[in-house]
Amino acid sequence: MRTKSVLLTLLAILFMNLHAAAQNPIKQGHNGKRILVAYFSATGTTAEAAKKLAQVTGGELYAITPAKPYTNADLDWHNKQSRSSVEMNDLKSCPVLKNKKENIADYEVIFIGYPIWWNLAPRVVNTFIESHDLKNKIIIPFATSGGSSITGSVTALKKDYHNLKWKEGRLLNRANEKSIREWVDKLGY
Repeated sequence: MRTKSVLLTLLAILFMNLHAAAQNPIKQGHNGKRILVAYFSATGTTAEAAKKLAQVTGGELYAITPAKPYTNADLDWHNKQSRSSVEMNDLKSCPVLKNKKENIADYEVIFIGYPIWWNLAPRVVNTFIESHDLKNKIIIPFATSGGSSITGSVTALKKDYHNLKWKEGRLLNRANEKSIREWVDKLGY
């Protein structure tokens, strides 16, 4: 009778552990941390960098998606009336997100990626940051750019969201797995 009771107890513990794992399917990534690789990509360039970063870190990919997708005309930076030009010239611009990331509290490290627009992160990235509780998370920016460095965009993000725990950001233009791994290893989160 005692053996049966012990066996039932062990089975109950096993069932509870399996149930808990099913409720929280986030895997541990680099350095045993639960990692999210959130990114906004208008043309696919930043998406490719984010995929490489997720492979290296073991992080989960999440696309920061505006409710209204950007068209080629919206992205025409030569046109001062294009959507991207208007948004970037308005500090209060807050493009609506298609959806929020569920279970953001489950992540310890959040990489935030974006193309650099006007030496800044696109306003939709600010919307993502403001729409989620990122306090006590390690935040690591990454970007892609045709000619700008990441410095100005990171400086602005750190100024606007000074209460977050920022780590050193990096441009990932044409970065390969080896160079991404070296950067991630140096971060020491």
